[in-house]
Amino acid sequence: MKIINFAEHPSLVSTFMRELRDVDIQKDMMRFRRNIERIGEVAAYEISKELHYEETETRTCLGVAKTQILSDRIVVGSILRAGLPLHQGLANAFDGAGNAFVSAYREYDNETDFHVKVEYLASPRIEGKVLILADPMLATGASMELAYHALLGKGTPKELHLVSVIASRQAIEYVRTHFPADTTLWVAAIDDTLNEHKYIVPGLGDAGDLAFGTKDD
Repeated sequence: MKIINFAEHPSLVSTFMRELRDVDIQKDMMRFRRNIERIGEVAAYEISKELHYEETETRTCLGVAKTQILSDRIVVGSILRAGLPLHQGLANAFDGAGNAFVSAYREYDNETDFHVKVEYLASPRIEGKVLILADPMLATGASMELAYHALLGKGTPKELHLVSVIASRQAIEYVRTHFPADTTLWVAAIDDTLNEHKYIVPGLGDAGDLAFGTKDD
């Protein structure tokens, strides 16, 4: 597995991340969503450098220019609901892509133990396409794995890119052993620790609640 960690090279993503983590700034839900969306846009640009293109001719008002257009077929997938802002950022760039959505959430057995449950899937065929699968918080890796396996019911992608805002080191090791070897993970930050509830520390909290408000369980 190839890992691209944006934090290794400070950029505008570093500013977006600081605001996402800040307990005062993150109270602004619209700003929180937009910062995740912007990270998705950056990730999409970087992913686009790894894709395939074909040359074409484009007529201008003064002549004909040789240009490059994307030849890969793209599907952007995300895990509901926290993945929606990240999905939007990716879709802003890959505006011709198909879109897939998977509902994967934690169902707690007790205060600390849980299992991940998948209830909903809406996806185009992904056979032979480039699948970009987004989940902002890659804590254990289990949700990402279950979402991926659910999507395999729609075919096998020729390339797989995983996109997260923050990943734990535990999740990265999980992904290494549970996803195809040629998978690429794009992440804005890697944190070392999970707490007893399997939340990333220092992390930023519950991305879904911060983006869309708390829910009634």
